[in-house]
Amino acid sequence: MKRKLFTHYKLLSLVFYPCSLFLIHLDLNVQAQQNALTYNANSPYAKLKSLDMKDVTWTNGFWADRFKVATETMVPNMWAIYNDPKTSHAFKNFEIAAGLDTGNHKGPSFHDGDYYKTLEAMASLYASTGNPKLNEMMDKAIAVIAKSQREDGYIYTKAMIEQRKTGSKNQFQDRLSFEAYNIGHLMTAACVHYRATGKTTLLNVAKKAAEYLYNFYKTASPTLARNAICPSHYMGVIEMYRTTKEPRYLELAKHLIAIKGKIDDGTDDNQDRIPFLTQTKATGHAVRASYLYAGVADLYSETGNDSLMKSLNLMWADVNSHKMYVTGGLGSLYDGTSPDGTSYNPTEVQKIHQAFGRDYQLPNFTAHNETCANIGNVLWNWRMLQITGDAKYADVIELALHNSILSGISLNGKNFLYTNPLAQSDNLPFKQRWSKDRIPYISLSNCCPPNVVRTIAEVSDYAYSISEKGIWFNLYGGNKVNTKLADGSKISLTEVTNYPWDGNIKVTVNETASKAYSMFFRIPGWTSNAKISINGKPSNIVAKSGTYAEVNRTWKVGDVVELILPMEAQLIESNPLVEENRNQVAVKRGPVVYCLESNDFAGKNIFDAVIPSSIALKATPITIDGAQMMSLEGSAKLRAQTDWTNTLYHPIAKTNETATIKLIPYFAWGNRGHSEMSVWMPLSR
Repeated sequence: MKRKLFTHYKLLSLVFYPCSLFLIHLDLNVQAQQNALTYNANSPYAKLKSLDMKDVTWTNGFWADRFKVATETMVPNMWAIYNDPKTSHAFKNFEIAAGLDTGNHKGPSFHDGDYYKTLEAMASLYASTGNPKLNEMMDKAIAVIAKSQREDGYIYTKAMIEQRKTGSKNQFQDRLSFEAYNIGHLMTAACVHYRATGKTTLLNVAKKAAEYLYNFYKTASPTLARNAICPSHYMGVIEMYRTTKEPRYLELAKHLIAIKGKIDDGTDDNQDRIPFLTQTKATGHAVRASYLYAGVADLYSETGNDSLMKSLNLMWADVNSHKMYVTGGLGSLYDGTSPDGTSYNPTEVQKIHQAFGRDYQLPNFTAHNETCANIGNVLWNWRMLQITGDAKYADVIELALHNSILSGISLNGKNFLYTNPLAQSDNLPFKQRWSKDRIPYISLSNCCPPNVVRTIAEVSDYAYSISEKGIWFNLYGGNKVNTKLADGSKISLTEVTNYPWDGNIKVTVNETASKAYSMFFRIPGWTSNAKISINGKPSNIVAKSGTYAEVNRTWKVGDVVELILPMEAQLIESNPLVEENRNQVAVKRGPVVYCLESNDFAGKNIFDAVIPSSIALKATPITIDGAQMMSLEGSAKLRAQTDWTNTLYHPIAKTNETATIKLIPYFAWGNRGHSEMSVWMPLSR
C-alpha cells in the first residue's frame, strides 16, 4: 500500500492535476512589489517586504563601483566561462542532453546549478539595466535547457546524457547527488527571470521540474528522499509557491523539512542524523546548513510554525555565539569528525567536511569558509530580517557582504577563491587543498564564482525593505530608490554617502506620500553615539546601536535626513576559548575587517608584528587594482626575528623595535600578486 502523502503536517484538501506546461495560470500584469528578488509581499509572517528589483539604483561609492565591475566584467566573464565548452562544459552538457550534440557529461555533478546561478545573475542584471542583449542571450540558452528536459519534468544533465545511451530512467540513487540542488537553483533563477522579463520560458521548465519533485516525494522512501544535498530546493520550492500560487509547492516544502532526519543512516554532515526540529546545534557542511536554515526561514514566513522559528533561533544563537568568524565566514574545518565522534567505536565515528567544528573551533590558516557558505549566511539572515525586522540580522548581512563574500572574488571581477582563510603563510609545511591565490576557474568545484557574481549583482535588493509603517534602510551606499509604500503611495529618495569609508549618510526626499510614514534607519552594532538630524536640525530620536531608529513624520519634497555613524578603528578580541586567537586582536573599522599583508611590510615578517593596545590608526585612502578604499596606518612593535627552521619551541626574544604598519581591507588581500596575510595579530597591552 502506498504511503500516505505528506502526513507530517495537517494539510488542506488538495486537488491533483496532470503535469502540464500550462498547469498554473500566471498573471502577467505584474504589480509593484511583485518583481522582487524574494517575493514575500503576500507572506503572512514576514514583517518586512522586498522591493522590486528595478527600484534601487546604485549611483556612486562602494557598491556602485562593485556593481559597475559586475556589469562590465563579472557577469559577462561568468557567462563566457559557462558557455565555453573548453572551460566549463556546462552549457555543452545541456546541448548533449537535448540531443543537439553528442558526447559525454563533463564537469562536476552540480554544473547545472552553476549555470542556473549564472542565468540568475544575467536576469538580475537585466532587471537593473534593461540591456536587451542580456535578454537575447538568455532566450537562446533557455530554449536549449527546455529542450533537454525529460517529458516527466526531470532535469539533470549528468543522468539524462547517460539515460540517452542506456534507456534507463533511474534518479536520486546516489545520496551525494546534486539533482535537487540543481533543480533548486533552476527554480530560483526561473522566478527571478520571470520577474525581470515577464517571460515564462524558464518558469515553465521550473514548473515541470517542481511537478516532478512533488510526484517523486509522494512515493519516495525517506532514505531515497534524503538523497538531496545542499538543499537549495527548499528556497526554490517556496519561491515557486510565491510566484505561481500553487499550494502543492507549499505542501512539498513542508514535507521536505518534516522528513529531514527521519532516516536510519543520516549524517551530521548532511544535517539529517536526527530530525531537524530536535536539532540544537549547527553541525556539518556549512553550505548545506545555511541553505537549510534559509529554506526553513522561508517556510516559516508562509506558515508561522513556531517550532520552525524555535529551531532557527537555536541555530542562529549557536552560529553567532560559537561558530562564525569575525569576517562573517562559516565553516571552520576542511575535514573532521562531528564534532568529537558519536561513538567510542571508530567504525561509527562520523566524518564531516567543509563544516562547522566544535564551539570556538576557529582556526585561521586552515579556515575553510567556503564562499558559498558565506553567501548562505546572507541568504539565511536576509530571511530572518524579513521575518522579524531585527537589526542584528542586517548586521550579519553587512558583515559577510563586505568581508567574507567580497574576498571570494578579485577586485577586477575575474578571479576567485573557494576558501577564505584568515591567515596565509608560505611557511606552512603542507599544501592545502584549495589555492590561496585567486584563479579564473576552479575546475574541481567552481560553484562559488557564479554564486558570488549573482550575489554582488543583487546587493541592491537587500538595501531596503517596506513594512506597513514605512521604509527600512538595511544597507547603506550611494543610491536612488523609487518605490511604493505598502498602501501604494509612491516615494523617491536619494542617498549620498561614502559608506563604508565614512559614516555620514544624507537622504533627500524627491517624491513622497501625502500622509505620515516612517523611515527606519539601521544603527549598526559596531557604532556608538549615532546622531540623526532633520533639515539641518538635531533630533531627539533615540539611535541605539543594533536597532532601527524610527523617524516618523509627514514628509515633504526637499526634506533631508542626515545620519552620523561614528566610525573609528577598533581592536577586536575574541572569546578566550578561541584558542588560536588568545591574546591577539583583529582590526575593524565600520563593517570592514582589516588585515596585514606582506605587500605592505616589505623586508619584514608580518607574523612578527605586534599591535599595541594604545595604537592610533589613521584612515588613509589607497587604490588597489583600480578600486578606491581606506587603509589604516599606525605604529606597531616588531618582534626580533627568530629562526624557526626545524624548531618547535624557543625562548622568547627580549628585544623589539618599532615599525610602521599599513592595514588593508580583508576583502582586498591577494589582489597585488601572491602574498602572505593575517587578520589576527598579537596584542601588547
